[in-house]
Amino acid sequence: MSIQAPAVSGPGASPSLSSSAASAASAASVVVVGSVNMDLVAHASRLPAPGETLMGERFAGTPGGKGGNQAVAASRLGADVALVGRIGLRQHGHELLQALDAERVQTHTIRRDDQAWPGVAVIMVAREGGENAIVVIPGSNADLSVQDIDAAAATLRQAKVVVAQLEVPVPAIQQAFEIARQAGVTTVLNAAPAQALPDALLALTDWLVVNETEAAQLAGQADASAGDALTMARAAAVVLRQRGPRHILVTLGGQGAWLLADDHPEGLHLPATRVEAVDTVGAGDTLVGGLAVGLSEGLSPARAALLGQSAAAIAVSRPGVQLAMPHRSELPALPAQPAAIADAASVSTSTAGAMPASPLNA
Repeated sequence: MSIQAPAVSGPGASPSLSSSAASAASAASVVVVGSVNMDLVAHASRLPAPGETLMGERFAGTPGGKGGNQAVAASRLGADVALVGRIGLRQHGHELLQALDAERVQTHTIRRDDQAWPGVAVIMVAREGGENAIVVIPGSNADLSVQDIDAAAATLRQAKVVVAQLEVPVPAIQQAFEIARQAGVTTVLNAAPAQALPDALLALTDWLVVNETEAAQLAGQADASAGDALTMARAAAVVLRQRGPRHILVTLGGQGAWLLADDHPEGLHLPATRVEAVDTVGAGDTLVGGLAVGLSEGLSPARAALLGQSAAAIAVSRPGVQLAMPHRSELPALPAQPAAIADAASVSTSTAGAMPASPLNA
């Protein structure tokens, strides 16, 4: 059962955690620091062109945000999960909290602000190919502070994995990673939406997860669309690893993912599972949630990444975001020695019939 922290008014107040809340936090093997949004999703036959008004097919308002998505993904895959964030209660806030409770995500480390609006994402999804376009209004997510992170320090220290994304302020993420690093907790940064990152944050990051566009931007590559995506990912991963993270995972849509890690200093290609994509929104968040679960269970880097890939492949094969995320019982068993992994010399760049590009900004 989740323990409700008191609602607070104004940015200066700090919530306190009761001793029972701290006890609940000790059970969380995966702690997600991130955003919670209400996703307003419009479905149409295709995405509209600039300036075009297009008649849609259906609409839904569903819980989302990269933090909420990744927390739900990890919970459905079997981890005990806590979410550190901030939710405005002026509209949708109570509904968002109830949805997290229903997914067995601990919410006692979420600060409630009855004067703020929660985050909102306006999403358009094309029936043909499942492509999407997204605009995010941060709302209360932008107010997550270092003080909010400090209030959740006990939860962070007792986790096995701490995950963050870039829909909340970087100083809050860096504070969470500093607490985690001091406690020997593995840190995973999904650097999306893409933005310039301080070296101090990357130095505290054990795993950096990005898609090909984000990898190119962070590595200073001029044009992510020029040349072969896998070749560019390999080059970007080398540059990014020099900035501090020990493990780099670059997702490549239909070409799978490229992993550069301590165990694989030359890099490994993880081919994509071939599926018929219905809706790619949230695919990246599902992958990150699965990766975090695998790491919390002590899986090797490659097998943890494969767990995330397997979950994402199922998620894109059906409509919705959190509703599409699979439970652990739906995943095929991971091989003891993943034969699906190819070394750099045997990489195929064929994408026929594979899952289309699944951006990590959902």
